[in-house]
Parts: sequence; C-alpha cells; structure tokens
Amino acid sequence: MKLTAADTLRCRASSNPPHDLELSVDDAVFARFRDLIYREAGIALTDMKKALLVGRLAGRLRELGLPSLESYYAIVSDPAAADERKRMLDRICTNETQFFRDGRYPEAYQYCKANPSAFTNICRVAVSQLGEGKAAVEDAILAETARENSRMQTFISYLSVIGVCTPMIGLLGTVTGMIRAFAVLGSQGIGDPSSLSAAIGEVLVATASGLFIAIPAFGSYYFLRNRAAKVLHDIQDTLAGLLRKMPYEKLAGVHIGDDELYAADPEWWTGDQATAEPSQA
Repeated sequence: MKLTAADTLRCRASSNPPHDLELSVDDAVFARFRDLIYREAGIALTDMKKALLVGRLAGRLRELGLPSLESYYAIVSDPAAADERKRMLDRICTNETQFFRDGRYPEAYQYCKANPSAFTNICRVAVSQLGEGKAAVEDAILAETARENSRMQTFISYLSVIGVCTPMIGLLGTVTGMIRAFAVLGSQGIGDPSSLSAAIGEVLVATASGLFIAIPAFGSYYFLRNRAAKVLHDIQDTLAGLLRKMPYEKLAGVHIGDDELYAADPEWWTGDQATAEPSQA
C-alpha cells in the first residue's frame, strides 16, 4: 500500500526525532527549495539565504524526525502535502508576518527593500503608504502589482514572439524549397526523382523545424503567463491578510521609508494661517 504525504508525516512525527540532523544544504537541494518557495509565495531566496533556510526549517525537521532537508523536500514537494507546504512557508516568512504582528512597520519596510522579490516589492510600497490611509495603500498595491506584472510579462512575451516568428521562418524555408523543386521540374522534368526528392525534403524539414520550436514556445508562454497571474493573485491575498485590521488612524501622517519627500508648504504660508495670498501670474 502506498503511503500518502499525510501518512508519511504522521509516521515520522510518531518516531523519536534524530539528534544528528544534517544541518547543511548543498546547492542542488537549496535550488529545489528556492524554486518551490518562489512558485508558492513569489519570494526569491538568494544563495546567501542558505543559513536562513536551514535555521528556519531545522525545528520542523526535528518535529517530524527527518534526518535532512533533502528528505523534507521529498515531502513538501508532494502535490498532496499542501498543509505542510503552508507550514514551511510560514516558517520561511516569519520575518514579514512578525513585523506586522509587532507593529514594526519601518523594519518591515527595510526588510522588504533588502530582499527584493515580487512579494516584497509590493509589500514595501504598501507599507510606505500606511500613513496616507487605506485608499492610498490599496491604490499603491494595485499600481505596484501592475508594475510587477509588466516586468514579468516583458520576459514572458519573448516566448510569444518566438512562437509567432519561427513558423514564418519555416514558411520561408518552405517557399525556397518549393521554388527549388519547381526549378528542378522545369529543367529536368520528372526523369530525375532524386533531385526533386531533395527539394521536397528541404520543404518538409523547414516546416517541421518551425513547428518544432513554435509549439513548445507557445505552450511555455501560456503556462508562464497563467502562473504569473496566479502568483500575483496570491500575493494580493497575502497582503490583504497582513493589512486586515490595520490601525490607519494611528498611523495617519506617518512617513515610513527612506524616500525623500519633496512637497513642502506654500512659500506664502507661515504658522497656522496664511499671511498673504499667492501672487497671480
């Protein structure tokens, strides 16, 4: 009988946790975790985050009685282990959520700025607008989401260009091959089938080459486009949870972040009242 991911977790958790955990991760295993975390949460881990990954997941490995991060990846990568993937992401994302739980919004801003990704870029912009009110935060999230979507689609759209252009290139080869085939027929008739076959072969190879490249390119384009849309949707859902019950009234007028503010009071304004009307140009 094949064990499911949930059965495996229960079996592991019921055993005695090992004391000789492999508290290290090689490049291949880290790359798998990095790709999984990016797919699920839109968070990009750099190579310098290996120690963070080990430190955040070591406790969970002990709870499950797993000997290494590689064995833990085998569990969380199972499509049926959605709950365990959520636990993993909660541990990896502790910094972002803890900042909001503790009300340390300037630190959340600096963390997001130091760890750029689709999620942290949108979160950083949202945090920087907390002092401007709920409407400003929502507008900022929409604007930054559109910017991130544009950035992703810029690279993904190249696949569409490849999918459109390669059949045209193949068609060009088809046309030149047909020209050659008719030239053979015009000069030699059908008495020499080998020359005619070579020209027809050129036509078929050109057509097949264009389709061979275009079909995977189009498939990859639509897959990545839909995947990017899902990632951005999940990011918005996550931010909605982080910003729920946000005390905007207590943050009114607060400037969070290190962006310089250029707008100042009008030059004719001093104190609480205007001393003079602005001059008319």
